[in-house]
Amino acid sequence: MKLLKTLCLAAAGLVLLAGAAKAEPKDAKGVSYSFEGPFGTFDKGQLQRGYKVYKEVCAACHAMKFVAFRNLADPGGPGFTEKQVKALAATFKVLDGPDGNGDMFERPGVPADRFPAPFPNEPAARVANGGAYPPDLSLITKARAGWTGTFNQLFNGIGGPQYVYSVLTGYEDPPEELKKEQPEGRYYNPYFTSNQWIGMPPPLSDGQVTFDDGAPNTVADMAKDVSAFLVWTAEPKMEERKRLGFEVLVYLAVLSLLLYLVKKKIWARVEH
Repeated sequence: MKLLKTLCLAAAGLVLLAGAAKAEPKDAKGVSYSFEGPFGTFDKGQLQRGYKVYKEVCAACHAMKFVAFRNLADPGGPGFTEKQVKALAATFKVLDGPDGNGDMFERPGVPADRFPAPFPNEPAARVANGGAYPPDLSLITKARAGWTGTFNQLFNGIGGPQYVYSVLTGYEDPPEELKKEQPEGRYYNPYFTSNQWIGMPPPLSDGQVTFDDGAPNTVADMAKDVSAFLVWTAEPKMEERKRLGFEVLVYLAVLSLLLYLVKKKIWARVEH
């Protein structure tokens, strides 16, 4: 019995230590976007700036395998012209082949290509990133919840862009009680849901990307622009879906009114 009691106390101590080392993540920061709400739409200028942040910063580690360059010219998207898309695609190198000799080769991208991965496979990505595997960003805003709680998500949505924004702007010095627990090559970010230690170094710094329209390029501004762009990659038909939903609601409202009037007309002849 004494041995059992000792083992139980030891197990309880380990649980407490684990709980102290892994703090609960913070809720996402409250950031507003133009596409929120039933009538919200994408800001094309913001999407174009977000693409530039992805191209110059995020693409070095993160793939977007579900997005093709031609999608950048789709209605409801960033609003690039077909000529611009061809030029943007050509700045990427795409692995193709085999050629006549059976060898793979690199060529400039074309609009039909999907965004190429920066690493040939997962092991190579982990080796280049200290063991961490950079996730594909195509659907990241749908895969990561920013708001917690049933009612919060019911009224505010899942909060995916807010989560991405919070992680990008949420790097801090760890509290004193956690500094000794900091793993090598990890950074403290209380918004990161897996745990407070993230393998990605702070990716953004003020003035890192220069925008063609002269928009502000602080860390917060760039984080908001790229998180909005990642919402579009995950929901490219959002504007069309909202428009169709509104039309369906109007149709159902008119149909309900007509059915009510027909019912009143028919039953008016029935004697009570």
